[in-house]
Amino acid sequence: MSDFPRRLFRLPAAVLLTALGVSGIVGCSFTDDDGARPVPTPSAQAAEVCRALHQRLPRTVDGLDRSEDGPDSDFAADWGDPAVQLRCGVPRPELLTPGSAHYNPTAEGVEVNGVLWLLEKQEDGFRFTTTGRKAFVEVTVPGKYAPETGALTEFADAVKKTVPTEL
Repeated sequence: MSDFPRRLFRLPAAVLLTALGVSGIVGCSFTDDDGARPVPTPSAQAAEVCRALHQRLPRTVDGLDRSEDGPDSDFAADWGDPAVQLRCGVPRPELLTPGSAHYNPTAEGVEVNGVLWLLEKQEDGFRFTTTGRKAFVEVTVPGKYAPETGALTEFADAVKKTVPTEL
């Protein structure tokens, strides 16, 4: 997890998302073939961290209520419809995995309230994954909410308090 993005910007999420709409950063699609993001199966160490994070997740994110129909798991949660999704304990992103087809150690990132996020443009929105922490936390934000989303800002405090840095 020490391979976090080399180019790091300190921008509010709204400014970042506006820039992303122009930059053309491309990633994989938001969902699996059935339209749902699978609940992660983290390692034992990551699972402990993810359970602590789950206890601190907000009831609302950027004005969106937490979904009662979302995953019944300590490793995933949804807000709104279409859902802003948080998944904890996901694998290292391909962009940060040496030897993968999409490895890019200079991938762009952003720091939001003390949390470093890798950013990837998706077919309909954005995927942000924490870097430099003992567990990877992924947040997907549908394009419907961009660039107005404050989701990363609202997750930052919970991530800082529960997901330790690797350093």
